[in-house]
Amino acid sequence: MKRALIVIDLQNEYVTGKLKICHPDLMTSIPNIEVAWDAADDHGVPVVAVQHIEDEDSPVFARGSDGAALHETIIDRKPAHLVTKGSVSAFPGTDLEQWLRANDIDTVTIAGYMTQHCCAGTARDAAELGFTVEFLSDATGTLDLVNEAGAISADALHRSVLVTMQSEFAAVATTEEWTLAVEAGDTLPVSNLWDSTGHARLPEKHAELHKLMREVRAGIDGDIAATEAHNIEHTLYVGQGVSSL
Repeated sequence: MKRALIVIDLQNEYVTGKLKICHPDLMTSIPNIEVAWDAADDHGVPVVAVQHIEDEDSPVFARGSDGAALHETIIDRKPAHLVTKGSVSAFPGTDLEQWLRANDIDTVTIAGYMTQHCCAGTARDAAELGFTVEFLSDATGTLDLVNEAGAISADALHRSVLVTMQSEFAAVATTEEWTLAVEAGDTLPVSNLWDSTGHARLPEKHAELHKLMREVRAGIDGDIAATEAHNIEHTLYVGQGVSSL
């Protein structure tokens, strides 16, 4: 086994910009990315830094903007390889796969932002290409989503991706668990879809669990949707000169 740590899009846009990460909070995820990078350096694990760049007129990650710049915590670090991307995954249109194979890497560890977007996209592509994938649960992060399909909290979104990754695509671990595995040269366990759906083959347990999860999820997401909708409407009306709703 030969690992590479892939740090995805640790850029100002996610820290001080227009897409500020809220779960896990930045005071958790950024230090953990630093810890993972230090552990990688200490044990000969190459680090790949990924930077997302959009056209100059883009509202986020615009070429040459402060938001597109790498965050200060890694700007002075020296990755083994730097990948510049314009897609969700770090693989399409880049030399990432070529570089990994040229360096005999068979296992990639995902850290960075956002959990469900570029991190999950890169993880899925890596798995499809035959790499073993690891996903750091507390060194990734996301934010709340609200759109025409509904609303989901950053916490629920992050957790749903972790559970999905562990079900087949990647071994999910905390930064501490990962650093210990790196030190020992151990692999991390990953589940599979069959084991992850075992409750579905126990009808009485499945019905009870499903009812409970649905009630909890409806309550949490309903509160979030109401709050976010109010905030969005308030912002729009205030911007039009109306002081209150």
